[in-house]
Amino acid sequence: MTLTELNRYFNSFLHKEDYDSDISLNGIQISNSFPDEKQIKKVAFAVDACEATALKAAEEGADVLFVHHGLFWGHCQTITGNHYKRVAPFIKNDLALIAYHIPLDANEFVGNNFGIAARLGLEKVRPFGKWRGMTLGAAGELPQECTIEELAEKLFPNGEKPSHILPFGKKMIKKVAVISGGAGEDFEQAVKIGADCYITGEVGHEDYHGIEESGINVIAGGHYNTETVGVQLVQKRLEEDKSLETLFIDIPTGL
Repeated sequence: MTLTELNRYFNSFLHKEDYDSDISLNGIQISNSFPDEKQIKKVAFAVDACEATALKAAEEGADVLFVHHGLFWGHCQTITGNHYKRVAPFIKNDLALIAYHIPLDANEFVGNNFGIAARLGLEKVRPFGKWRGMTLGAAGELPQECTIEELAEKLFPNGEKPSHILPFGKKMIKKVAVISGGAGEDFEQAVKIGADCYITGEVGHEDYHGIEESGINVIAGGHYNTETVGVQLVQKRLEEDKSLETLFIDIPTGL
C-alpha cells in the first residue's frame, strides 16, 4: 500500500469532503519521496504532530504519522522557528504526515465523540453539537443513572483523572452530551437539549459562571485525554483491515 492508497483508505470512512469549514488541511499534509510508489509498512498514530511525535515515529521506523492535530491550518506560514523544528524530522526521515481534524471528531464509527459515547455505554446515541456549521459531537442516555463521579470513572477506566469536575447539575445523571477537545463554551448547546452532564476536553474561566448558572454538570476530561480516542480507533481499524504494523505514540500534555 502506497501513501496515496493509504490516505484514500482513511478518507473512505473519514470523508474530509464533508467538512469544508474545517480549517485543518485534512489528509496528506507532508508527503514522502514517492507517494505513489513507496510501500508503507508501518504507521504511527498520535494526537499531535510536533517535533517529539515526529522524532519518535522516525525512531520506531514508521513510514507515516497519522494525527488529529496536524501542522497546517489553512493559512500561509513560514517554515522557521518552532515550525521548522516540527517539519524538519518529517523531511529528513522521509516520514509522511496525515491529519484528520473535524472528520475524526465527528465520525460515528471511529470518532472521538462517538468513541467516548461507546466507552460510557450510552444508548440512543445521536449526533450533537454544531461548530462552524458542522455537527461534531454525540449525545445519548446512560442505561442506568449514575453520579458525576461514577461517570468520570467510566470516562477514564484506566484511572486517569479529569482536569475538572463541575457538579452544578442533578445529582443523578441520565442524559449525556459530548464534544471532545476545547469545546467548553459549547455547554449551552448541551443545556438546550436537556443534558444532565456535558463532557468536553477543557473549559475556560469565562465558562465557569455560565455553567453554574445553567445548572448543568460538566466534566472536562482534558483536551489531550479526550482526543486519544479517535486516533486509537483508527489504528485498530487499520490493523484489522490491512496487514500493516502500527504503534501509538503517547505524549500527554496534562491539559
